[in-house]
Amino acid sequence: MVNRPPSIVHSMKKHNIILQPSGSRGQVDEGISIRSAARELGVEIESICAENATCGKCMVLIEEGRFEKYNIDSKRENVSPVSPEESAYFARRPKLLKDKGWEVGHVRLSCQCKIQGDVLINVPEESRGNKQIVRKSASNRAIEVKPSVRKYLVTMAPPNLERPIADWERLAKGLETSMQLVRGVDAKVPRWYDLDIDYQCLRGLSKTLRDSKWNVTVSVWQDKEVIEVQAGYVEDSYGAAVDIGSTTVALYLCNLRTGEVLASESEMNPQIVYGEDVMSRIQYTIEHPDGLEKLHKAIISTLNKLLKQAVKSANEKLDETSGLDTSEKNTRSTRPAGIKLSEILEMVLVGNSTMHHVLLNLHPKDLGLAPFVPTIHKSVDVKARELGLHINSSGNIHILPTIASFVGADTSAMILAEEPHKQDENWLLIDVGTNAELILGNRKRLVCTSTPTGPALEGAHVEYGMRAAPGAIERVHIDEKTLEPRYKIVGEDDWNQGKAKGICGSAIIDAVAELFRAGIVDSRGKFKKDLSTKRVRQGENGWEYVIAWAEETSIGRDIPMTQQDVRQIQLAKAALFTASRTLLKRFGLQDPDKVILAGGFGSYIDKEKAMLIGLIPDCDLNNVYAVGNAAGDGARIALLNIEKRNEIDAVTRSVERFELPTDPEFQNQFMLATSFPHMSEPFPHIAHLIPNRVADPMAKNFMK
Repeated sequence: MVNRPPSIVHSMKKHNIILQPSGSRGQVDEGISIRSAARELGVEIESICAENATCGKCMVLIEEGRFEKYNIDSKRENVSPVSPEESAYFARRPKLLKDKGWEVGHVRLSCQCKIQGDVLINVPEESRGNKQIVRKSASNRAIEVKPSVRKYLVTMAPPNLERPIADWERLAKGLETSMQLVRGVDAKVPRWYDLDIDYQCLRGLSKTLRDSKWNVTVSVWQDKEVIEVQAGYVEDSYGAAVDIGSTTVALYLCNLRTGEVLASESEMNPQIVYGEDVMSRIQYTIEHPDGLEKLHKAIISTLNKLLKQAVKSANEKLDETSGLDTSEKNTRSTRPAGIKLSEILEMVLVGNSTMHHVLLNLHPKDLGLAPFVPTIHKSVDVKARELGLHINSSGNIHILPTIASFVGADTSAMILAEEPHKQDENWLLIDVGTNAELILGNRKRLVCTSTPTGPALEGAHVEYGMRAAPGAIERVHIDEKTLEPRYKIVGEDDWNQGKAKGICGSAIIDAVAELFRAGIVDSRGKFKKDLSTKRVRQGENGWEYVIAWAEETSIGRDIPMTQQDVRQIQLAKAALFTASRTLLKRFGLQDPDKVILAGGFGSYIDKEKAMLIGLIPDCDLNNVYAVGNAAGDGARIALLNIEKRNEIDAVTRSVERFELPTDPEFQNQFMLATSFPHMSEPFPHIAHLIPNRVADPMAKNFMK
């Protein structure tokens, strides 16, 4: 992604450094500190002690192993030995290392650790100077609340010598009244016998009943299993919906009684360290005996962190609405205790097929090998304690069904949120990410496929690309007469304001579309070399267009879009368009009635510019919509309404799956789609943007 010459020379010998999760990479001089190297590559690492190894804000992790994607062997020996200052710092903080599961050598202080060889470095979220903006907020949807977990108040007579009925049977009999259970077909067998109780809940049952004087609130999952017994009357219980994306993880803490979203938390997926796309991560689990364990533990740790943050955020909101000042909060014993992690009784999780397998600790190797078969398609319910998730140990974890090899539970959630299966029109749903999933159809028929677009659309593989964070250029416009650019930076209110650090995904789409619209590159993506502007020039790696001059940046270097950057976008957009065209062909359609762009990234794409480069098929622009994090919304719907789980189970069983590699025309269609907007298709809805467009004579070579 990044290949920048360092601005300060320390030695003649250089080494490759990769910084995750930003994806920044480049060659730096031997002997430079990791923090200094990161700064040269545009990655800020915190430090408040003037690099004296006392604050610990700059901690990083040295990852070990062979990383084929980057063609490097990362080793702890490729950095300087642990310094006495570092040893002293960590010796004073054994609990930090134990809580994080780190050991000295794996974790280092980046201000002290020097580069001595090729290395891949993971910058933890707490050490990042510029936190990425994860754009996956919950949308405002009307959801009918019918949770799988319901609470019942049960009051019982205590046992005596005349009726020494066991505690569980006494509670179950009381639930028969509270739940209004009816007798079964055999009138001699009451329905309360059909109830069960989770083992962990059973262990504390006797004490809870006696401490509460036999007056308890019972939480029952799907009206068949008791998962929590609380003293007295308790009105609320809580759940969490989670979208585990390849790049980001978003969690929504909800009240299961009201459906209210109490807190939204998000973070970069820590698995990026082991590969930016799903195939890289699958390959990592195949090549490393402990690969699956590392990826699984990484995501479980992040989920637990997000759960803790969500509870804290929700309780802080509770404090704010209580109207108490700080002193009152500390002194009033009547203050509500707030939400506890143990009160979270259910989670619904979604993700693509690879994320699904890694979450469940199922080896994904067969997903990466033809015929690309997953371990399971149907939805899964598993106890929280079995996955090591820090909610109520008896709580349920529900994972939505997967549909095809690389069409996962996140696509099931997207269907649940947008409901194409209830429409008469032909809708095309596209979840744009490192792996794009597509659904096309209506109430009579749905077809799906997926295609790897690579991380280029999100900033990786683009020389000055970066993920959305303060300093990233997020919008670009080029004047077609002067060929001068205007750009907007994340965190700034006005255009051409602030210092740029790089360019993120939405601006990459903008920039390529503007280069084409302004006539700086031709329909095949090649730079025109006879233009009267100093911004188009021969760079170190070929022709390029400078968006921001060095004095306009915070990194002291020009930020261009290069010929190679344009090529990366051509490959990504061609893959996505070809997938769309293949599904449309199977439906006998030229164009869809509506295009729905899902995902955090899809929400920030300019739809006109996306169509201009041929990222999406031609359609009336009024019928192209961005819907935000539909996968997260679908997970929330499934959390709050159990009937929707049954609905999506039925729908996914009827979706037709199509694997693109089986299409004999795929290669030719892909080549046609590499041109802007396409080598042969007319694209009438954006034709006014390219009035002088002519037919490409090469098209006939790829058309039958």
